[in-house]
Amino acid sequence: MTLQQNELTPQPVIVGPRGRNPRDRDSSERQPGKLRARAGSGMLAAGLALASLVAGTGSTAASASTPTTSPRSAQASAIAAMVRAAMGTDNLRAVIVRVTKGNEVVTTQAFGPSMTGVPATTAMHFRNGAVAFTYVSTLLLEYVDQHKVKLDDTIDRWMPGLPESHTVTLKMLANQTTGYPDYETDPAWLAAFNADPFHIFTFNERLSYAFDRPMQFAPGTNWSYAHTNFMILGQILSMIGKKPLSTLLSQKVLQPMGLANTTGSVTSAVPSPALHSFSSERRVALGIPPTAPFYEEATYWNTQWGTPVGANETTNIVDLTTTAAKVGTGALLSRASYRTMTAPNLLGFGQKEAACEPSCFTQVNAYNFGLGVIRSGSWLLQDPLLSGEGITEAYLPSQKIAIAIVVTLGPGAFDSQGNYSNLSDPLFRSIGRYMAPTDPPPSVPG
Repeated sequence: MTLQQNELTPQPVIVGPRGRNPRDRDSSERQPGKLRARAGSGMLAAGLALASLVAGTGSTAASASTPTTSPRSAQASAIAAMVRAAMGTDNLRAVIVRVTKGNEVVTTQAFGPSMTGVPATTAMHFRNGAVAFTYVSTLLLEYVDQHKVKLDDTIDRWMPGLPESHTVTLKMLANQTTGYPDYETDPAWLAAFNADPFHIFTFNERLSYAFDRPMQFAPGTNWSYAHTNFMILGQILSMIGKKPLSTLLSQKVLQPMGLANTTGSVTSAVPSPALHSFSSERRVALGIPPTAPFYEEATYWNTQWGTPVGANETTNIVDLTTTAAKVGTGALLSRASYRTMTAPNLLGFGQKEAACEPSCFTQVNAYNFGLGVIRSGSWLLQDPLLSGEGITEAYLPSQKIAIAIVVTLGPGAFDSQGNYSNLSDPLFRSIGRYMAPTDPPPSVPG
């Protein structure tokens, strides 16, 4: 295990050539085929590394007189081998991983540098992006359990000026079926973000970008990932609770879950020690030629744009694993609300349409959306991607296995246009396959 240490200098430091990608994304690829292409090589490499590890220790295990490591130590070593293999094949800069089974910690490890000369540690903080959607959905369902609202309540009760507000329901906001356009795909918003990634986008600014374009489809008739939905849901929840969303989440979700290291802020601040991230995603927008090196510090870009106002958060690997378990067991919810949140209710629903591609597609076993959570086979997860950082937190209820991973990327993880994918996902699937061979996370289809 890497020893924890305080970060020497929390200020942004640009390392190496500077990079840029045409857009920032706060969720996994949302394009299963592309994700699978990335997953294949990482899973294969991890499997080969694990086979090599087992082969190398076989003679020791075969001798009854030779002391053997504990099962958890062996699992920790196997997971470390997977991580190191993935770092080599997938151009990962740093990886922090934690795996638990029930109340036992299988491993908590950090690999690679946060900054040049500063190793990543398991104490470091990082942004959690769309993980906050699980907290927002939990808060919604707590209000349902308290009979303050119903999931089928239409939002004209709170925001009558929004398109189709008399038809769009709270549940549609939480399961991405409203038909509302995603402001994050609007060219004008992209240009504004690329011009100043430190800008704090207000609710009204984002609302304006979203509804400068028409509805993607009639409410409830298709599925399409849109940050607009959770932005509006968060605003409504603050109206229901009569407090700022950040206060409600802290009091009703984060504190009851025991998340002492998960905090919200509208600014770009990351508590020290911070895991530093780097990106090439602004390459095209800044006019950097594909052949020119480009790789820039992205740690302190403002990510309020991707979450509801009051849900822009940072966390650490322990809280991320706790989140996986608490959300994965419905710790704060009634059994009925937990089933509503996590059941594969949208399996087989949705289709590609010109108005919403690539964010709309048919929900499949490897990826189907609940209320703020993603279901992949039997696993419940969230997998944000933003500012050169990829995260996966996942839970397998039947075996009480929680996996939390955050990765930062080296220059080779970005293509010539600055595009990149969530490379924590294939690593999660490798570890999940190892930890639960009888119920592994499914491969993402093309």
